[in-house]
Amino acid sequence: MYFLSRELYFPPVGQASPEGIVAIGGDLSPQRLLLAYNSGIFPWFEDDEPILWWSPPERMVLFFDELKISKSMRNVMNRDVFTVSFNKAFKEVITNCRDIKRDGQRGTWITQEMTDAYCKLHALGYAKSVEVWMGDELVGGLYGVDLGHIFCGESMFSKVPNASKVAFIALAKKLQIENYRLLDCQVHNDHLESLGAREIHRDDFLRVLKG
Repeated sequence: MYFLSRELYFPPVGQASPEGIVAIGGDLSPQRLLLAYNSGIFPWFEDDEPILWWSPPERMVLFFDELKISKSMRNVMNRDVFTVSFNKAFKEVITNCRDIKRDGQRGTWITQEMTDAYCKLHALGYAKSVEVWMGDELVGGLYGVDLGHIFCGESMFSKVPNASKVAFIALAKKLQIENYRLLDCQVHNDHLESLGAREIHRDDFLRVLKG
């Protein structure tokens, strides 16, 4: 296992452990985070752990022509219950992603250190958010890192049914119009699979990232 020093460096992702850990340690400076994302790596750890840097062997992604919008979701969106904004309330979104209670999880991997780091990235124009509103209330959203051709989704939240799906769909449609190559969802979950995301091999993901 590679332990990071102060040097701004990551080992090749092909040297990752079988589960996908590339390195341990380092910091969450904007420079290191941007190097990580541009190398196909992301941080994922809990409060009582050192910083763990991941590039899993299978990567969950959405190709925009594979986006699935169910009939029931189309009905929800057509009713205009929600309004969507982009990059208007980043800190509120990441804070809600951190604080929302999730079934089967004892806590959150979005530590205060992570929150501060991504707020710095947002101030630099790299971390961005999608907000979903009911009137003046923020009821859902997501945030991630924008590489200009790939958007690396980090986390989403929903206070009412379907709000996070609305955020995801709105982002996917926007990115498709802007000719992004894919939406990186990092690791598998059923919620994203229902929206059309699927796993591809790490090498295939890196080809798109570097292409």
